[in-house]
Amino acid sequence: MNRVLAFGRFWYGFILGDDWLIAAGVAVAIAITALLADGGVAAWWVMPIAVIALLVGSVRRGSRRAPRNESEVP
Repeated sequence: MNRVLAFGRFWYGFILGDDWLIAAGVAVAIAITALLADGGVAAWWVMPIAVIALLVGSVRRGSRRAPRNESEVP
């Protein structure tokens, strides 16, 4: 049973990692891609746009949390 729990914890940490918003955004992008493809629309462009948007959002959130200069570092 310990191996099953370790396996589950690995995948939880690997998929969600440090930023659960990225994982949720990718899941939403996959769902949108699937819906568009099911409707007969060429949906190849959804994932690159989603990845760029998620990356920009993640970098902005990270830069807001980071100290601006060395005097602000504890």
